[in-house]
Amino acid sequence: MQDSQKFIKNNEKAKRVKYIRSLEKFASVAVNTLKKDDFDKDKFKERMLKNMKFFEKNEAVILNANYAKSLENFVNACLDFSKEKSELLNLANALDKLKNKNKKEKHKNYLKDF
Repeated sequence: MQDSQKFIKNNEKAKRVKYIRSLEKFASVAVNTLKKDDFDKDKFKERMLKNMKFFEKNEAVILNANYAKSLENFVNACLDFSKEKSELLNLANALDKLKNKNKKEKHKNYLKDF
């Protein structure tokens, strides 16, 4: 019984990691496209629709971490197509700050023990 529970837990973790990685890949492409000097909204829309393939292999899972939720919200905002470039860049910058903040806190907590 315990082995099957362990397998299920590992399988859920693997699904979560794959989903987050596909969100990060999508977000990376979106940010790079948004930061181009010759940004074109139509080309951006076309590229985002093309890059939805990242999600075809991985089913969506429920995310609890702040960074993961923000990442998912950014991806959904990119797929909304009603948002302006400046709005999306603001969301991308906030996401980057959140990611860097989490890394720093993780290391600070590690050093507190010493």
